[in-house]
Amino acid sequence: MNLDLQIADYIASQPEPKRSEMQALHDMIQKIVPSKLRFLDGKNAENKTVSNPNIGYGSQTMKYAGGKTREFYQIGLSANTTGISVYIMGIEDKKYLAETYGAKLGKASVSGYCIKFKTLKDIDIDTLEAAIRYGIGQGQ
Repeated sequence: MNLDLQIADYIASQPEPKRSEMQALHDMIQKIVPSKLRFLDGKNAENKTVSNPNIGYGSQTMKYAGGKTREFYQIGLSANTTGISVYIMGIEDKKYLAETYGAKLGKASVSGYCIKFKTLKDIDIDTLEAAIRYGIGQGQ
């Protein structure tokens, strides 16, 4: 199955209003990160589910403690049981997202690399966009 169809099917499989909100976020993120799109189905090599499926945008080289590296996305978008998660990968300071954007985002939980919220109406979309733009700048 081609990539665009996988992503469209994934978004279409979500219940409303999550479906429309994920589509709006997908469109917004693609305008910010027009390069390298990918879809991860959440399964490992043994076809066992290890994470929620997610859409990845951009590209960076992730470095692991043992010295290994691998190509990975910079921004991720995923449905979760209670709402939507936006992943901003590659930020070294694990407190930066929460300290810089947490109070301005609205009703969202913010970890070292994840912004999780129930619905778009609960958050400030301009602040989310600013966090995504910051994340893209980190992977350059």
